[in-house]
Amino acid sequence: MADPRTTAAEVKTPIGRLGGGFMISREAKALCEEHGLAPRELYFRGRCGVLGECEADVVTSVAVFFPSQHVEPNWNGGRKLAAEHAVELYAQACQAWGRRNLGGYDGCARIAELLQPVVERASSVGAPLFAGWRAVPLPGDPPARAAQLMHVVRELRGGLHANAVIAAGLHPLDATLAADHRGAPLGKSAGEAIARFFEWPEPYATPGPELLARRAAVEEKTDELMAPAFSVLTDGESDELIELLRFGDAR
Repeated sequence: MADPRTTAAEVKTPIGRLGGGFMISREAKALCEEHGLAPRELYFRGRCGVLGECEADVVTSVAVFFPSQHVEPNWNGGRKLAAEHAVELYAQACQAWGRRNLGGYDGCARIAELLQPVVERASSVGAPLFAGWRAVPLPGDPPARAAQLMHVVRELRGGLHANAVIAAGLHPLDATLAADHRGAPLGKSAGEAIARFFEWPEPYATPGPELLARRAAVEEKTDELMAPAFSVLTDGESDELIELLRFGDAR
């Protein structure tokens, strides 16, 4: 029987991949082409548009793992779309991705049923993007609903993880370089590849043993911070959720 912390640790990889898969999808690319946006302009405007119309520095404060010099031009470049409209389009991309990729999986309805109380009852403290995305209406069909709920849970973990990184005194770049990114939408990736993807300036230092140990401790802390959200599930429901999401580990 899985306790809440074990559940948090077990589901983070599939939810990381499935909840963020739409961000690098053909659906997102089509929106960029339709609205004349660069990929990262849509990413920041769509994902962070739940913050409303704000200055780029506000977006940088929540997009912790991206350098500010990358956030600012892309957020401002995305102003071709109103923030509220960008969020609607990004949610539609998430839903369409879910229908295309999860539509053949019978477990979607139950995944959504189990994740909905997790999302509804979790504290939003320290996770502003989670709070914003929790307020976005959910679609009715199971594949789209499951995909959006996984995205919302992913935002919760992302916000809490950023807090853990900062509390540990780690620079976001160091935390990125020292991580094993198994839950990235791109699939398992080395820290350098993710740092490059986030557009941190090179060259990168090789993480030493002390940094690797501190980063591992941060991951454990994030699991701990996520545990209360999964405490709304019974042990049996937690086991069921873990099993239902196992198909995502292979993606």
